[in-house]
Amino acid sequence: MTDWRIGPVPGRGLGRVNGGELALPLQIIQRGQHRAIAELELTPAEAERLHAALCYALGEQPPPPDAPECRQPVRYPGGRQRY
Repeated sequence: MTDWRIGPVPGRGLGRVNGGELALPLQIIQRGQHRAIAELELTPAEAERLHAALCYALGEQPPPPDAPECRQPVRYPGGRQRY
């Protein structure tokens, strides 16, 4: 069995390419050794669908203290706290 992993590249974040597409650099690792870096390119519509899917998957799980602002709880006037 080959032990392949794909994950974010430390120190490199999301960027823009091709006039507006988003590119997320990912590192490919096999058996603990770095093999390559590839970019996952998404159109804005694909990025929105991925964002929505991730928000849905995280559901009611409370965000960690260092989470981005969009994951912080929102308090609505006269309402309850929502994530």
